[in-house]
Amino acid sequence: MSPGVSIVVVTHDSCRTLARTLAAVGDLAHRPLELVVVDCASRDESREVARDCWPDGMPGRVVPLTENRGFAGGTNTGIAAAGHPWILSLNPDAVPRADFLERLLAAADAVPRCGAVTGRLMRTVAGPAGPVLDACGMRLVPTWRHLDRGSGQPDRGQLCRRARVFGGTGAATLLRREALADVAIEGEVFDEAFHSFREDAELAFRLRERGWEVVYEPTAVALHERFNLPERRRAMPAAVNFHSLKNRYLLRLYHQTVANFLWTLPFTLWRDALALGWVLVAERSSLSAYAWLWRERRRIRARRRAIQSRRTVPGRAIDRWFLRAELACPSRG
Repeated sequence: MSPGVSIVVVTHDSCRTLARTLAAVGDLAHRPLELVVVDCASRDESREVARDCWPDGMPGRVVPLTENRGFAGGTNTGIAAAGHPWILSLNPDAVPRADFLERLLAAADAVPRCGAVTGRLMRTVAGPAGPVLDACGMRLVPTWRHLDRGSGQPDRGQLCRRARVFGGTGAATLLRREALADVAIEGEVFDEAFHSFREDAELAFRLRERGWEVVYEPTAVALHERFNLPERRRAMPAAVNFHSLKNRYLLRLYHQTVANFLWTLPFTLWRDALALGWVLVAERSSLSAYAWLWRERRRIRARRRAIQSRRTVPGRAIDRWFLRAELACPSRG
């Protein structure tokens, strides 16, 4: 019997794209499915659209929240309400193909200790040269940036093999509930201090540090209407940029080892200087991110201790992901 999948969609003023996403959910070939839509205090008609466009006959519910708890808090709420052994985190602007889940599950079954599997995300709007890649798994670089592989590149058939990658974007990644329970800290899967941005990378670190694999499956395709890109930073709301800057440091404070700090210092120091200069000159509204990190230093230290005390994988095994975009997949048996 096929394993059940719970699809968790977190909305916040998402009514423009939500109907299309829900239609694609209804067209998914895999069964059994359930759908949980968590609305983070939308000011538009997101909840009404969710109810009106609910896929015919699909079990699930809309969970309205009275405050915007971000992707992290909304997804945690959805995971708690979901009942199946696999969780698909799906953005309200992502549109999976009908065979998306079947291909992700097949890839997960082929790789031992697979905790998450992500697919080939394409931009909804093609470029001058044709279709454009959005995300083909996540990679790390020595500046401690985490990047979506292939993002913004014309699709010429590259990144076409199944591989182990560092992580997967929260926009459309299939997560094994057993793995989430294993890496949760005090029952919390996504760290709600992140609110939005980089919370998927932080979860990827915990999965990797506990020995879970993350797999990229290129035949599992979804469209994604991505707005939040580095080149659009000036157009972002101040709150969005605040979380983006804050979480850049929070990620390192939780997961960076002494050895990694030393060998990446020339790269991170330069990037940190550029970030501070940008904030001082062009984005002073984000200065409060530095104050937030100082105020929350005790909680951050406690969280780091909890994460580091549970890791089972040595730091050098994580460090290789700063130098490699992918690794070959081992097969079962």
